[in-house]
Amino acid sequence: MALKVARRGLIPPFIVMDVMRAAAEREATGAEVMHLEVGQPSTGLPEQALDEVARRLHSGPMGYTVALGLDALREAIALHYQRTQGVAVDPGRIIVTTGSSAGFILAFLAAFEAGDRVGLAAPGYPAYRHILKALGCEPVILPTGPETRYQPTVAVLEEAGMDLDGLIVASPANPTGTVMPAADLKALVAYCGERGIRLISDEIYHGITYGEAALSTVGLAEHPVVVNSFSKYFCMTGWRLGWLVLPPDLLRPVECLTQNLFISPPALSQYAGLAALRHHGAFEENIRRYARNRQILLDALPAAGFGAFAPADGAFYLYGDVSGLTDDSLGFCARMLAETGVAATPGLDFDDARGAHFVRFSFSGATETIEKAARRLLEWKGGRG
Repeated sequence: MALKVARRGLIPPFIVMDVMRAAAEREATGAEVMHLEVGQPSTGLPEQALDEVARRLHSGPMGYTVALGLDALREAIALHYQRTQGVAVDPGRIIVTTGSSAGFILAFLAAFEAGDRVGLAAPGYPAYRHILKALGCEPVILPTGPETRYQPTVAVLEEAGMDLDGLIVASPANPTGTVMPAADLKALVAYCGERGIRLISDEIYHGITYGEAALSTVGLAEHPVVVNSFSKYFCMTGWRLGWLVLPPDLLRPVECLTQNLFISPPALSQYAGLAALRHHGAFEENIRRYARNRQILLDALPAAGFGAFAPADGAFYLYGDVSGLTDDSLGFCARMLAETGVAATPGLDFDDARGAHFVRFSFSGATETIEKAARRLLEWKGGRG
C-alpha cells in the first residue's frame, strides 16, 4: 500500500538550485563553468572578522542562545539602522533568524492564516510563493513591467482590484535589481496601513545599490515586517543568519514560533554576524566590484544578442529579455551552459507566465569570471549566427 505524501511538499522546485546542480556536474567532468546563476558573493568575511570568530570558537562550547538571538547582536543591528538609515530602532523589535528563509517562514506563520491572500510581484523571488503555498496561503500574482520598474505600486494594486491580506515587496528586488523610488514606497506603506494589509518588506539586498540608497520601511511606519540577512552585503550565505524587525503585535508570536521550530539561530553564526557588523566598511570594495561587473555585462550582453534589461539599480542581477533568441528559457540556459560554460537562471524561476522569455545573470562573482563569461557569450553569438 502506497504511503501518503503531504500536499504541502508538492511545490515547484527552486530552479536555480537545479541549475547549480547541473553546473556542478559539468565541473565534475573537468569542464569549466562560469557561475552567473546564483546570487552568492564570491568573497567572504574579512580576515579581521574571521580572526574574531576563530577566537570565539576556541573560547568554549557553542550552546543554544535565547530564541530571539544574542542581545549584543540585536543591539548591533539596531545601530546598523542608525548608521545606514538614520533611524532609531528598538533592539526589542529585532529577532535574529536562521537566514532570511527562516525569517519568511516565521513572518508568514505569524501574520497569515491558511487561505489568506498575499500579493507579490511577478517577476519575483520564487520562494515567496512556494513557502506561502506550503503554508496553505494563496499567492496572488501581480504582473509588473518596466512602467513601474517591475515593482508593485499602489497603482498596480488598485488596477488589480483584489482583496489582499498581505503584500510582499522587495527593494532592491530579485531578479530585476530594481529599487522602488522613495515616494512610491512611502505611498505603498501608507496604503497597506490604511487597509489592514500586512506588508512584508524584503530588504536583504540593502547596502548594494549603484545610485541612491534603498529606503527601509523600518523608519516609515511600525506595521511592516522587515526581513533582512547577512547573506548578501555581508557575504555570509553559508552561515545562514538573518533578522526580522517586527511590529509589537507579532513579537511574542514569532518568539514562540522560533522557540519551537528552530530553538535558536546558530551561535557561531551570530558571533560572526557581530564581527561582520564591526567591520562593515570592509565590504564596500565589493560594491565597487559589483558595479564594474554590472557595466561589463551591460556593455557585452546586448552585443551578444540579448534584449532589454530591467534597470539594475541594486542587488547583483541583470534580468534580460531573450524573446528574440528563444521562447524556452529553461532549454536555452541548459544549451548555454553546455556550449559556453556560462551558467545562468531561466526566467521561469521568477515568472510562470512570462519567464520563458527571460534570463537572469548574477554578477556577484570575480571580475575575471564576468569578463570571461562576456567573451564566451559574444563568441557564442557568432556560433549561433
